[in-house]
Amino acid sequence: MSESATLVELVERRLSEFCIARKEQLSEIDPELGQVIDFIQGLLTGGKRFRALFAYWSWVSCLPINDDQLSDAEKEKSAAALVDICAALEMFHAAALVHDDLLDNSDSRRGAPSVHKRFEQLHQANGWAGSTARFGQAGSVIAGDLMLGWSSELFDAGVKRAPSSAIAWNCRDEFAKMRVEVMAGQYLDVLEENAGPTRSPDEAIGRANRVMLYKTAKYSIEAPLQIGAAFSGASPETLRGLSAFAIPLGLAFQLRDDVLGVFGSPEVTGKPAGDDLREGKRTVMIALARQGLGLSTIKLFDELMANREMTNEQISLLQETIKGSGALNKVEQMIEELGNESLLALKQLQLDNYGKSHLEQLARKVVNRES
Repeated sequence: MSESATLVELVERRLSEFCIARKEQLSEIDPELGQVIDFIQGLLTGGKRFRALFAYWSWVSCLPINDDQLSDAEKEKSAAALVDICAALEMFHAAALVHDDLLDNSDSRRGAPSVHKRFEQLHQANGWAGSTARFGQAGSVIAGDLMLGWSSELFDAGVKRAPSSAIAWNCRDEFAKMRVEVMAGQYLDVLEENAGPTRSPDEAIGRANRVMLYKTAKYSIEAPLQIGAAFSGASPETLRGLSAFAIPLGLAFQLRDDVLGVFGSPEVTGKPAGDDLREGKRTVMIALARQGLGLSTIKLFDELMANREMTNEQISLLQETIKGSGALNKVEQMIEELGNESLLALKQLQLDNYGKSHLEQLARKVVNRES
């Protein structure tokens, strides 16, 4: 088994053990609370664990630089603690997905019903009073909030075993910053879906880039790299270099996600084809498409983007319109350029070659969505 596969197995085992313990705790309050944990565990099962892997390989890459700071015993202790930190990042990511699916009204995630849909099904199956949709919304908010709290619990379990109080403080600071930034990005995303059509189209690409930066790039790539490096005791210079690697990679990652959200197959995305179009996502690709359309076509384009009950024929029409505008080709070029910028920044970093090579492999997988 590869080192990456071993880490993923350890993280998944830690998440499973954590959920089992919390299910026992909540079931003592009321057995019906166990259903909440079942839904959470269902979401936590699967996924590529990119965030855990970025944190781990960043830590590995920076360790040899700090050999004089950590003994072998401390490295072994740190490796065990890092599993908790990686599990915390994955728990936080899953919590963000719960809230994101609710805000986007997405019915599925990873090929299965999203958490709010699971709560709706529970309500419907039992014939309970009140609104099925409202129950689904309430249940998913509570589940997501629980997971946010548990991500902090897991993170604290890891950093309290940090080699020094300074390292623990630096890691906590990065984790706290990540939480604020992703919530800011999430709000900007919702804001753009609603306010974007009424604002200047000349600024649409800039607004979409800002959403990408804070909703995805910083929390999915930069924060895990920073936390892993900080846990090794990396210098501020190394942390800055890792940011130069992370930000373009994170933007390329989100642009690839945007392409898949419009053109990807359900087998790859775990969501219906064209799901981002039904959700009215105002992405960079959509902004670029509007720039390449005539006024009459833009009006029809915007009307379709505002329709949350789009038919498959309307989805196909939008897909062809986006292709015809040249937006898809432009986004693919942006992905390639950002990926190259990221890899160049990584090449210039003074890191352990073994860890560095794994970061490069991981970066290529993220951009190309390889398994």
